[in-house]
Amino acid sequence: MADARVILVGKPGCHLCEEAAVILTEVCGPLGVQWEERSIFDDPALADAYWEWIPVVLVDGQKVSHWGVDVERLQAALAP
Repeated sequence: MADARVILVGKPGCHLCEEAAVILTEVCGPLGVQWEERSIFDDPALADAYWEWIPVVLVDGQKVSHWGVDVERLQAALAP
């Protein structure tokens, strides 16, 4: 999804990443904001940058939270 404003950086089998995906669906869905998940196993640059921090949420390329989703920070980053 090239148009995704929100990126969830994680890895398969990560329960925190799965919880973060649920929260992103709940927050982004009603706002009509697209999001996508990217695995650190598929992208060496993401692995180097975020291995110890997953799940990481990026909005427009900027990190807004790590080790989970900070809903207030996410909502603020998505505000018009």
